[in-house]
This record gives sequence, C-alpha cells and structure tokens, in this order.
Amino acid sequence: MAVVQQTYRDSELDALFPTPSYPPHVLAPARYPGPSAETVEALIRVLKDNHTKHHIFFHDKPLHNHISHRALALYSIGASGSLIEEYYKQDSGRQRLAITPPEAITEENFVDHLGDNKYYFAYKNFFTKVLEEKGLSATLEEYVFSKKYNFIDGRDASAQPALLSRFLGSAFHAFIHVGYGAEMGIPGMVVEGLGMASVHENEFLPPHLFDPSGIVEKETSRLASLFLNAKTSPASSRLERQPRNHAFSILAKIQQDPEFSRKEVKKYFKDLEGLMSTHGDTVWRYAEEWTIDVSQPGEIERKMEECIWANAIIYTTSSCNMHLVTPTLFLTSLLPYLTQKSQIILLRAYFASTLGWWIARGFPSLDIQGFVNGTSHLSESSEDKVTNEFLDIVQSAITHPNDHMSKIQRAFAHFSSIYGTRPKGYFKDTGLEGAEALDGSLFLRAARLTEEWTDEGRRPFSQEAFPVKD
Repeated sequence: MAVVQQTYRDSELDALFPTPSYPPHVLAPARYPGPSAETVEALIRVLKDNHTKHHIFFHDKPLHNHISHRALALYSIGASGSLIEEYYKQDSGRQRLAITPPEAITEENFVDHLGDNKYYFAYKNFFTKVLEEKGLSATLEEYVFSKKYNFIDGRDASAQPALLSRFLGSAFHAFIHVGYGAEMGIPGMVVEGLGMASVHENEFLPPHLFDPSGIVEKETSRLASLFLNAKTSPASSRLERQPRNHAFSILAKIQQDPEFSRKEVKKYFKDLEGLMSTHGDTVWRYAEEWTIDVSQPGEIERKMEECIWANAIIYTTSSCNMHLVTPTLFLTSLLPYLTQKSQIILLRAYFASTLGWWIARGFPSLDIQGFVNGTSHLSESSEDKVTNEFLDIVQSAITHPNDHMSKIQRAFAHFSSIYGTRPKGYFKDTGLEGAEALDGSLFLRAARLTEEWTDEGRRPFSQEAFPVKD
C-alpha cells in the first residue's frame, strides 16, 4: 500500500481544526490558565500536521496514535506551545505514515470495509463530508446510535456493522477522540475518531439494544437542558438521590456470580473478545439491571457520576487500564449532543464495556476498605505541599514523559472538582462491600497512587496504558 501525505486546502484544515471553543456545559472540564495565542497556534499546527501525515494506528497490531490526545490534554491544563510541539516531535517519530486507501468510502460501500485499517483515510474523508453536512448530533445519531449502522437483518454477528461497538471498542480510543472534538469544538477530532471507530474490530452488542421498546424517547430532551434547568446541583446531597439499582450494586452482584469463577475468568485473561463471545449475554444482563429511570430529575447526570466512580474504583483497587478512567471524562461532552434514547444506550453500553474490561483483566476483587486504609497517607496534605494538592499533581503531569499522565491526572482533578465533596457514607446503601468508606478524596488518592506507580521506574505504564507488573 502506497505511503502518501494527504493533501488538503488550507481552508479545509482551518475548518477542521479551529481555535478550541469553550467547554460545552457546566460539568465539562474547565480549562486551566496559561495558554496564549502562541499556544493555540502550536496546538493547531500539531493537530493539522498529524491529520495529514499519520495513520491512526502506528503499526498493524494495532496500537493507537495518541498524538492529539496528549496535545489537547496539555493545552487544556495550561502547557506551553513549545512543550506541545516538543512532545509532538518525540511522538511523531514512531508513527505510521498515511497510506492511500484502495478506494473511497461512500454510502453504498460503507459497511463493506469496516474493520479494515487500510481504509482509515477513506472513512475519515467520508465523515468529513457527513459532519459538514449534518453536524455532530445528527452524525452521531445516524452512524453510531441507529439500528441501521449496528444491525442488519440476515447477517452473522461477525459481519454486523456494529458502529457503537467499534466506537467503544479497543479501550475506548475512538470515544476519547470524538469526545475531545465535542468538548473543544474541533471537527477534525470527530472525523478522525469516527474514522478510527470504522476500522476497529466488531465487539459484542445485543441487537435489542436499539429496539424502541422500553426506552422513553423525548427528542427535545438534552442533557444540557437537565443541567441548566434542574433545581438540584450536580453536587446534591445523598438524600436527594433515588436509592435505585446503583452501578456499585451491579459490581457487588457480579463479584458473587459463579459463572465468573477464577478458573473460568482465567481462560479469557486479556481476551475481551473471547469473554464477550462466551459470556456477553450475562455481562449485558447485568448492565441492563442497572437502573436508568429518566422520569427522575437529574437521572442522566446521576448515572454518569456512577460510571465515573465505578471506573475509578476498578482502576484504583486493581491497577486496571487507565483507559477505564480517562474516557469517562468525555461523557459530559458527548451526552448533550444526543437524544434521550441515545443517552441511555450510550450509558448502558459504556457500563457493559466497563464490566467486560474488568473481568477480562483478571476480575480482581474490589477491596475498597483495604484501598482506603492503604492510601490514607495519600489524602493528607503536609506542610511542604501546596494548599491545593491537585495544582502540584497537574503541574507534574505536564512534564511527565508518559503520554497517559496528563490525560488521567486531568480527569482525576476534574472529578475531584465536581465530586470531591462527597462525604463518607454517601454510598453506604449500594450493596458493595466497603463502599461506605468512600468519600471525595478517592480522586486525590487515585492521582497520587498513579504518580507512585509511574515515578522512579515503579510499575511504569505500557503503551496500552496497563501497569507493567513487577
């Protein structure tokens, strides 16, 4: 396959990569002070150059091109333009160059080449036209959340388009990519992310997920409206919550299920596809037990918070994949663009993916009390530290050589800013052992623990964002 630098008119690239916009709503991550006009210019140069020169995978395995993820994370936490460009020079050296696709992607052959990374640039070019014509909401609704682009009657499961599965698959990389686009108003990130999703492998999704029965749909209901019009705040007290089936309740139930015995789980270690092929129905049954009752005010934001806490707990108590934590940051930016039906589909599919990853990474026990006891020193400020611990953490992440650090520490800092006031006992009725000991210090503990794992060569993270075992 011929290697070639893609050519674009300046006006096309300017439209794809404008100056980042303001965050889309109050729960999206705030920007840190520091960026200047020179910072924006450097960021846009990096994003444009990466868009034209590089494939989304840096070899055939495939492992993902993280250039834009690091650049945008650094920009959002106040890094300088010179540092963004310096990291780009480092990261671009190992990237796979752009390749000419065998043919263009059209509506007629869209499904034919899904999962084939030779067509990445063809799918990216296809979505560039679609996004320009339809906008983000309509593009996501049609190509990610419609039944048409997920299940076709008469096809085998392996031959289904399954765009939502591909969107969330491969450790959420496409979801993160599109999430950055939604958060910062950058169409180029959206088209790259949807192009990436199109060349991911098909993973398990139940066909009935896209059936209208059982899902209340109000086309005019948007998450942004819930945030702006609700009388309760995102940091509302526990008494205002509905004690329905919490994400923690599902984690507690699935830990007790004999179907996921140690012997059985061991068969599928690091084999998410194999696990879901055999046990996907059970994983989805648990995901569907997770209550999402949109008749309750604030339900979407409440379930989004549950996703964030559940993924943070799995990560901190079991050293699991960083990509369980960082993508939850983008739920706040993507959900507002969706209809209520698609909001529910996304949350449930996301939670099912979380459960699958947890099991496929060895299904470690969630020893919450042990974690709280063992990290008490990480939540306590000392006299030689800055008053706001996260300022020190984020500053350190800016210059950290591991490209995942700026992303995950940005996420923990943001989660602490909106959920850090949760008191002990907030989760006491969820049924998960030890949950009553949790409070908002979880995110500071997690950030400090991540520093310990990566500093001075201790348990560094691999390119796939998993801790390297001692």
